[in-house]
Amino acid sequence: TTGLRCYAWMRGCEVSQSLDSVNLVIYISFPSLTETITINTLGWRICSSPISQTKRTLRVRAPPGFGGCLDWVVDGVALLERLGVEPSGKAEHHGFIADEQQLAQTFAYFFPHGAAAERFISNASLFRRLAEEAALVPGARWSLGGNAPVMANRMASEGCDVLLGARLPHSLLQVMRPEVRVAGQPVEEADTHLILEYPTGARWGNYTSKRANRFIVHSDTHNARLESLEAFHSELAAFQPALLVVGGLQMMDNFPFPPGERVRRLRAVRASMLAARSSSAGADGGDALVHFEMASFSDSSLLAELLDELLLPAADSLGMNEQELPNLRGLLAGGDVTLVADANPRVAAVLDQMREVYGAVRARQRRAGIGRLLTRLHVHTLAFQAIMTARNSTWKSGMSAAAKASLTANRHVCGSADIDAAKARLIMDDSFAASRGPESRRVAVDPNRPVACWEEEEMVDYDAGRRGRTYELCVAPVLVCTDVFQTVGGGDNISAAGLVLQI
Repeated sequence: TTGLRCYAWMRGCEVSQSLDSVNLVIYISFPSLTETITINTLGWRICSSPISQTKRTLRVRAPPGFGGCLDWVVDGVALLERLGVEPSGKAEHHGFIADEQQLAQTFAYFFPHGAAAERFISNASLFRRLAEEAALVPGARWSLGGNAPVMANRMASEGCDVLLGARLPHSLLQVMRPEVRVAGQPVEEADTHLILEYPTGARWGNYTSKRANRFIVHSDTHNARLESLEAFHSELAAFQPALLVVGGLQMMDNFPFPPGERVRRLRAVRASMLAARSSSAGADGGDALVHFEMASFSDSSLLAELLDELLLPAADSLGMNEQELPNLRGLLAGGDVTLVADANPRVAAVLDQMREVYGAVRARQRRAGIGRLLTRLHVHTLAFQAIMTARNSTWKSGMSAAAKASLTANRHVCGSADIDAAKARLIMDDSFAASRGPESRRVAVDPNRPVACWEEEEMVDYDAGRRGRTYELCVAPVLVCTDVFQTVGGGDNISAAGLVLQI
C-alpha cells in the first residue's frame, strides 16, 4: 500500500541517522517489510548521503526546561459525566476556570473542533474534586507529564545526554531515563495535570469531536513559578549543551503573580537562553542552539511578553502545532490570539503561515538590531510535519528530521514502538499546493520518496519585492494512528525527535 511504502522509506531514512548501525540489520529483518527492502534502502541512501551530514559520533548534550508534573490521563467525557457536569448549551472560552459552569463551557468550546487546549483552574477545591474522581474513572492511568521531562526522556532515548530543569518527586524521578540528570530539588508532591482525552467521533450531549485530542486542566504552583530555574541555570555552563530546549511556560498563563513578577521570571529564563547560546558545545564547535516549544496560551499579554523577552532576543528555533501557529501569527500581525483554528489544515495554509511567522520574527529581530536571527520552524499537525530551516545555518538535515517526526507521531499516539499499517492511514492528499497564492505549484507526494523538500527565498520587503536568505522547506506525510492510545505528549515527543536529527 501507499502508506506502507511511505513508512518503509521514512524508516530507512530514520535508520540512517541512528547512533547504532546495528538498528539497520534489525530493521531489515522485519517480516512485514520484506517487499519494501528496496524502498527502505533508497531512504537510507538518500538520508545518509554527504548532503545531509547528520551522522554523529559523540553523544549530544541537550537540556530541556522547565517544570514537570504527574499526568492523570482519563476519558474526558466519562469524567465529566461522573462529576455530573452537564453539556453546556453555551460554548464559551474562559482564560481560566473558576467553577463547573466555566469548565463545561470551555470544554464545549474546544471539544467539537478537536482542538487541544490547556487551562488553569483557580478554584483549588474544584480541582481537588476533579482529581479525586479522575482516579476512579475506568481505564484512568498516570504518566510522566510536563513538556520538559517528556522531551528529556525522548531526547535521551534518541542518544542525547540530558540536563533537565524540573522539580519532581522521587516517584517520577524513577521513570526518568538514566541519561537524564535533573537540576532542581525534589518535591514531596508533584503538580498534577488532568488530561481529558477523547477519540474521534466522541459525543458529549449534542457535541461531537472532529478528531482525537485532549483538554488539559491544572492548578500548578511549582511549575508556574519556574522553581527549578536557578538550579538549572547554575549547572548549564558546566554542562556545555549543544541545544537548549525551553518549554512549559504555558503554566504561567493566567497564574496570579504579584505585579511585575512574571516579567522578572521571564527575564531570568532569557538569561539562561543567552548563556546557553554563548557556550561552545554547539554543532561543529559553534555556539549552542536554542529551541522554544510553543503551547496553548489564552493570555495575549503573556504571549506578547514571551515574544519580546524570549523569542526575539534568544530563540533560534520554534516548535508548535496547528493551533499554536495561527495564535503566534495573529500576535505578530498585531491582532488577538487565535483560540481555535482548523484542526486539520491544508498544507498550503500552514506553509503560508510559517512563511509569515518566519519573516515577521526575523524582520522584528533586524529592526531591533539583533544579530542572530530565527533559523528554524517546525509545525506538527495530524496529517503532516513541516520543517523550515535557513540555508547555511548550523541546523542539519530537515529531510531526516521530518521523517523522524512523522514516525514518532504514529508511535506515540498508538503507544507502540512498531508501526502497524492496519492501524494507520494517510489522510494527506497525494499532492498539495506549496502556497495559497495564484501561481503556486503543486508538489506530488511520492511513496518512494515521501518527504518533499525544496528551497525558497525569504521575502524581506513584500512591498518592494526584496528577497533575503534562502531557506529549505520539508514536508512529510504522517501515518495517522487509527487506534489511539494517547494524544497528550505527542507534540513534545515529535518536536524532540525532530530536533535531535538536526543538531
